[in-house]
Order: sequence, then C-alpha cells, then structure tokens
Amino acid sequence: MHLGEIFLLLGGSLAITAFARWRGWPAPLLVMGVAFVVSVVPAIPEIDVDGELVLSLVLPPLLYSAALDVTYLNFRRSIRQIRRLGIGLPIATAFAVGAVVWLIAPSLGLPLALLIGAIVAPSDAVSAAAVGRRLGLPRRVMTVISGESLVNDATSITLFRTFAAIVAGATVTWLDGIGSFLVAVAVGTGFGLVIGWLVNVVRSRLDDPVILGTISLLVPFAAYAIAERLGGSGVLAVVAAGILIGYNAPKTGYATRQQERPLWQSIDVLLEGLVFALIGLQLSPAVMDVLSSPLGLGVNVGLALAVLATVIVVRIGWVFGGYAVSRRLGEWLAPVWARRGRRYRVEPRLEAKELAVISWAGMRGVVTLATATAIPTMADPTAGSTVFLIAFVVTIGTLLLQSTTLPTLIRRLGVVADDEREQDRKEIQAVLRRSGKAGLAYIESRRDEWRARFGAEHADSVIDRFEQRIRADAAKSRRLESDEESAATVSPAEFTELSRQWIAARRAVVLEERDAGHLNEEVMRELFFALDAEELALDSRTAVRSDARGEVA
Repeated sequence: MHLGEIFLLLGGSLAITAFARWRGWPAPLLVMGVAFVVSVVPAIPEIDVDGELVLSLVLPPLLYSAALDVTYLNFRRSIRQIRRLGIGLPIATAFAVGAVVWLIAPSLGLPLALLIGAIVAPSDAVSAAAVGRRLGLPRRVMTVISGESLVNDATSITLFRTFAAIVAGATVTWLDGIGSFLVAVAVGTGFGLVIGWLVNVVRSRLDDPVILGTISLLVPFAAYAIAERLGGSGVLAVVAAGILIGYNAPKTGYATRQQERPLWQSIDVLLEGLVFALIGLQLSPAVMDVLSSPLGLGVNVGLALAVLATVIVVRIGWVFGGYAVSRRLGEWLAPVWARRGRRYRVEPRLEAKELAVISWAGMRGVVTLATATAIPTMADPTAGSTVFLIAFVVTIGTLLLQSTTLPTLIRRLGVVADDEREQDRKEIQAVLRRSGKAGLAYIESRRDEWRARFGAEHADSVIDRFEQRIRADAAKSRRLESDEESAATVSPAEFTELSRQWIAARRAVVLEERDAGHLNEEVMRELFFALDAEELALDSRTAVRSDARGEVA
C-alpha cells in the first residue's frame, strides 16, 4: 500500500465512524460494509495486506490502551474468572471449532481446522465494554469482560502461531506447543512488568507531559517487539506493562493524565477503523476465490455458519459450567485449607443474570480479522480464502447478533450496579471527611510557619480560604444523601446540561469582548483555558458518576 492510500483509508474510515457514532450505529460494521462496496468498484485496485504487519502495528496500541483502563485491584479479585475465560475458553473454543470444521470438511485437514479454531477463539470486549459503561453494568462484570479480552488475545495468538507452523510444514509436537506457550507467558509477562517498572520510574521523576506522552506512544511497540524477539508473548508484555503503568498513573502529574486519555481514545478510533476498512476491501476477492473452491459456495457458507454457532454455544456452556465447577470446588476446598491453617479464596459470587450477560458478550473483532490475514502460504490458495470467509462471517455474525441485542438483554435482566451505588456514595463521603480532617491538620501544623514567612494578616487570609474549601467539601459530603432524593427533580443529565449552557454563555461574552477589541487575544486565551478547565472538571464528574451509578449524564 502507498502512503496516499493509507491516508485515504484513515480519512474515509474516520468519516464513516463519525457518522455511525452520531447515528448510534455499530461503527465497525458500517466501515466494513462501505469498504466492501468500494472494493467491488472496478477502478479500485486489489489491496494486499500483510497480516503480520497488522498484528505488529495495530494490535499493541489497542491492547495497551485497554490495559491502561483496567483496575488492577478488581482484576486481581476476579483473576479466577479472567484466567478461566482468558486461557481455558480460547483453548476449548479452538479445539471445538477444529473438530466441527474437520467433521464437515475433512479435506481441509486437522491442522488447518485447528488453525481456524485459534483464529475465531478470542473475543473482543470493545463493544461489550462500551455497552456496559453506558448501561451501568456492575464493576465485577465489567472487570471480567475487559480482563478476559486482554488475556485471551495472548492465548489465541500463541495457539495460532503453533498451528500455523504445523500448517506451514514444521514438525511441532503437543509437548512443544505446551512448552512454547509456557515460555511465551513467562517471558512476555516478566518483560512487560520490567518495561512498566522502568516507565513508572521515568514518569515519577519527569514532569513533562509532551515527553511522557511520546514515551507512552512508544511503550506498546517496544514491549511487543522486544518480547516477541525474546521468545515471549508480545501481547502479554503489552498488557502487563499497560496494567502496571495504569495502576501508577495517579502518581504522575495531572497534565500527563489529561493528555494521555484523549490521545489513546483517538488512536483507538483510527486503528480500529483502519483494520475493518482493510478487511472490507479484502472480502470481495476472498469471495471470488471461495466461488472457485472445490468445496463450493454452499459448503463454505454452511461451514462458516457452523463455526459461528459453535463459538456462541461453547462460550455459553463454558461460562455457566466453569463458574459452577469453580464455586463447588471452592466450597469443598475452603474447609480443607482452613484445617491446615490456610485461607482458600472462593471465587466471587456472580448471579445467573450476570453470567448470562458475560456469556453473551463474546463478540469477535480486530484480533480475529488480523490473524485471518496472517495465515501461512498454502498449496491451495482457496483454502486461505475459506479461512478468511469463516473469520469474516464469525466477526460479522457476533457483532450483528450479540452486539445489537446485548443492551436489550441487560435491560430485560435488570443487570445494574444498584448495590455498588450505595457503596460508592459511602466511600465518597468517607474520603471527603478524612481528606477534610487531614487538610485542617496540615493547615494547623503550618500556621506559625506561614505567619512568620508571609505575615500574620496575609497568612490568616490564605488559611481562611483553605478552610472555606474544606467546609465546602464537608457540605458536599452531607449533600450526597439529599442529592439522591432530589434526583427526581433535577437529574444529573439535566444539571450537566445546565452547567454546559452556563459555561457556553460565559465563553460567548469573552468572544464578544475580544471581537469588539476590548480584550487582548492572549488574555482571551487565558480566560478560555480557565473555562475549559471547568468543563473538563464537569466531564470528569460526569464520567465518575456514570461509572458509579450507571447513568449517562
């Protein structure tokens, strides 16, 4: 691909994504659909995509961005569910799909059938996480869904490379595959933690948002490339580094945090749009190859639909069955460990309706499509087109079937974070009280020092202003209870909208004064910076309230 073509793809996919977000439609499906229509235009040349290049350049930043948002403490509490769904489920899915493909089309061979299973095994939680945040899913459910999608990518890519080597003619035993998997996990995770630790050291000693933002852009590529070169999992290296850096992000300067979040959100939109556009452009020639396949179009389509049904059914059975077995095993082991003076942590309880949501959040996405383009060269090129068609149908099918019905399922089952809302309110009240007491204690400990340094009158004036802020925070804590009661009169969404209108009106006055020549341009920018900070604080409070209460304000 030429540089101009890449920019055309980026610009076109971004425009389609913007339109889809405005209309509330699934952006990946629309981008892929438009790209497919464009690909059938005779004047459009066929684009040859290097799948390994896509994995190396697109996957690391997408994984890193997702890992930065993972809550480490919640991740650790849910590690058993995440481990079962992120490692066990992809392996089970790969072998189940491989068996189905081999039974329906034995001419493809068992290694290629298992390769197809590895390609369609990983779920992509981007759509599910977006829906969950919008509808207020409990944090424990969001943690499992997001954590699973980070871990299962590493599992699936390791399986993919093992089966791809067999398809390409390499002699690989099952013992070799298990050994390479364990090495990939150990080296990848270890190296990712080292990278994360080094970056955190730099971030703690350097207060330059521009440099730190640039370092953040380089981290996922460096972690992925070096870990792969060392024989480890680049995916796990990126995930481990991202989680560690995200956990320590509050220790960095506020300017760095404000810059990184929108930066990575923009990168996510660009890269996801680019991948789905590339796949849409490749679909037309793949369909033409399938038409000339010895299997025939009917068998290929039937095979793809069978794989789609398999990945859905296996996920539902694994989520419910694995949870039931784990809970029973925990209840049996807990007293055994207690008699030995040790504590066995039973898996956190999940309700049946929460398990139903997790089992239905199995949409496929970027990893499935990217690995489908990275399959090894085979003697029969139509077999590669069959693999691509299956990956395409599974991705589109899960997005259409599950992504569009997941909001309805969540609403019908009533899976909301009701129990977390009250706990969040109590935690906020407690923190405001403790921070107020700490602030007053700090002021008193410095009163004499400040008086001697600035003079009694000026020091007392500053201290009075600090104490007023602390009293305002205390009053805010007391109002939290009444806010719940007054929500029926003025909802958070209404209050946020009124605040935005108030800020907009003040901006308009500043602009009028500038345009009339009564206000210097530099002064105008300073005033706008202050108003932007107010709106940023408003957006931050809205995001926190949305996460805590499950409302979209």
